[in-house]
Amino acid sequence: MKKTMLKSLMLSALAAGTFCFGFSSLEAAVQVNPIPGLREDFIKGADVSMLPEMEALGAKFYDTDGTEMDELQIMKNHGVNWIRVRIWNDPKHGVLGGGGNTDEARAVALAKRAKAIGLKVLVDFHYSDGWADPLQQYTPYAWKKDNKDQLVKHVYEYTQKVVKNFQSQGATPDMIQIGNEINNGMMWPIGKLPGNDNGKAFAELMASGLKAVREIDPSIKLMIHLPDGADNNMYRKFFDRLVKDNGVNDFDVIGFSYYPFWHGSLTALQQNLDDMANRYGKEVVVAETAYGFTTDNYDMEKNHYGKAEERRSNFAATVQGQASGLRGVMNDLAKVPNGRGLGMFYWEPDWYAVPGAGWKAGAGNNWENLSMFDKNGKALESWNVYRDVSDNSLPTKPIKVSDVDYLDVEGSAGIPVSLPEQVLVTFSDDHMETLPIEWNEAKPVFAQDGDYTVKGRIPAIQQSVECDVEIKPKANLLKNGDFETMSLSGWTVEGDKWTVTPTSGKGDAKGEGSMHYWGGGAYHFTISQEVTGLTDGKYTVQVSSQGLEDGSKFKLFVIGDNGEKKTADIYNTGWNKWQTVKITDVEIKGGKAVVGLEMQGQPDKWGSADNFKFYRQD
Repeated sequence: MKKTMLKSLMLSALAAGTFCFGFSSLEAAVQVNPIPGLREDFIKGADVSMLPEMEALGAKFYDTDGTEMDELQIMKNHGVNWIRVRIWNDPKHGVLGGGGNTDEARAVALAKRAKAIGLKVLVDFHYSDGWADPLQQYTPYAWKKDNKDQLVKHVYEYTQKVVKNFQSQGATPDMIQIGNEINNGMMWPIGKLPGNDNGKAFAELMASGLKAVREIDPSIKLMIHLPDGADNNMYRKFFDRLVKDNGVNDFDVIGFSYYPFWHGSLTALQQNLDDMANRYGKEVVVAETAYGFTTDNYDMEKNHYGKAEERRSNFAATVQGQASGLRGVMNDLAKVPNGRGLGMFYWEPDWYAVPGAGWKAGAGNNWENLSMFDKNGKALESWNVYRDVSDNSLPTKPIKVSDVDYLDVEGSAGIPVSLPEQVLVTFSDDHMETLPIEWNEAKPVFAQDGDYTVKGRIPAIQQSVECDVEIKPKANLLKNGDFETMSLSGWTVEGDKWTVTPTSGKGDAKGEGSMHYWGGGAYHFTISQEVTGLTDGKYTVQVSSQGLEDGSKFKLFVIGDNGEKKTADIYNTGWNKWQTVKITDVEIKGGKAVVGLEMQGQPDKWGSADNFKFYRQD
C-alpha cells in the first residue's frame, strides 16, 4: 500500500482557555504546565537498573548543555528525587542472561550512589534469576527443586539478608516491592496464579516477603506491583483474592505498570488509580511508565516502540510529546482522592543504545527510543518535566490545535463512499486525540470517475475538515484496509482479541502500518468488516500476508448477501516473504458483504496482514 500523505493544517488559534493543560514558558524548547495540587513529597523517580552494566560497557552521559556528568546527578539536576533498582537472585542462571545483570551487589552499590546525592531508593525484588513479568516468573535456580514451605522460608531469609546488607552500607531502602508485575503469581509453578488453591500458596510467599521487611524496619514502605495499569478488572480480581480471600494486607502501596501504547488511555489509568486507592485504602504509584521521543532505531534490534505504538500512546514521538506524556501520568496521580497519588517512576530512561547492553545476552537494545537520552548519551529537554510540574511560578498557556491529519479515500461510481468516522488531531503540546467527524453528507454517491472533496466538521474543536475522494475503477471499498491509521479502525475483532494489534516497521508492513497477530498459547481470532451499499455485480477480495511457516489454519473469507461463505487458505513462508491471496467472482445482488480473516493459531506463532482490498471487478 502507499504511504498516506499527511497535510499539516496550521489552524487558527482557538479561544484562549478552551484547553487548560498547556505550556509553561514561551522560551523553553520543551514546555509543560505546572500541576496544581502536586504534593511536596511527590515521587519523581526513574528505574536505572541498566546503568551499572552500561557504565561497565563504556557509556557516557551528558547533560542538556553537553557537560559530561554522572547520570544520577543529571537526573537530580532536573528534578528526579527517587531511583528504582531491580534485584535478580543470581543472573548467571537467568534464562536469557543480559538485561543489566543486576544482582544484590550491583543494586546496593547503585543505591549507595543515589543516597550520597540525596535521592531516595525503591528496591524491586524479582525473586528470579532474570526478567520476571506476566509471561515469566521463574523460580530461582537455587530454589527450583524446593517445595512450598521451603520457598516461603527462602523468601523470608533472602529478603532479610538483602535488606540488612543495604542497611549495613548506609543505603536503607525507602520503599521495597515484593515481586515484579505479579498478576500471574511468582516463583512458578508453586506460586503461579490462579492455581487450584485460590492463591493460597502465592499469598504465603507474599506474606513472607512483607514480614521480612516489616521486622527489620517498619518505616520502609511496602509495595505490591502489577502490570497493565488501566485494567481495573484485573486489579480488583488480584487484590480481592490477596486481601479479602487470603488476608494479606500488610502493605502500603499498590504499584502500576503503565505503558500507554500497550495499556490504554490516561483516562482509564486515572479510573483505576482512583478505584484502587479508595477500595483498599492504599497509596498508589506508577512504578513503570515510558513515552517515545522518536520512532527511529539506533541499532539492529527491533524496538518495542514504533509508529503504531506512537498512535496508540496518544502522544507524538517527539521530545515534547515525551514530556507531555509524563506530565499526563503525573497529573493523573495528582488527582487521586485524599492525596493518595504518591508518584511515578520512568522505566530505564538511561537505556540508550550502547553496544553490548542488550535486553538479553547477545541481543541489542529494544528500548533506546523510549529513553530520555539521545543516541549519543545527551540528556533530552524532556527531563525538565520533572522540575517544571512543581514550579508554580511558571505561567499556564492554553493548548491549541496544531495539525489535523490529511484524509483521503477512494470509491467506485454509483456506490456510497464510506468516509472516515474519526480524524487524528495533534495539539501544540504534541498530545494527540482521535476525534469524531460530522460530514455534510454521510455516504456520498458519485456518478462518474474523478476527484471530489467532501466537507465536514470536528465538533469537539469546532473546526472544519475535508476529505479528498477519488472515484475510479476497482477502487478499494474497505475502510482502513491498508492499516495506515496505525489502528484497527473500521474492523471488528472477535475471539482472542488481544492477539491482534496494529504494527509498523519494515518487513512487518507493506507500507507504514499493518495488522499483526501473535499468541503465546493456542489462539483463535476473526477480524472482519461489513461493506454495504454495493451495486449488483462480481467482486474480488484480497489480502497480503507474511509470517512464520507453521501449522496454523489461516483463511481469507467473504460472505455474500446470500449467506454463502467463500474461503481461501493462506500459507505463510517466512518473515517479510509477502504473498497475496484472492477470492474472485463473488456475486453480490443484495447490496452487502462481509470480508475478513480467521485464524486458528499455533502457540507462539506470528505474522501480519496488509493491503486488504475489496473491489468491483467490472
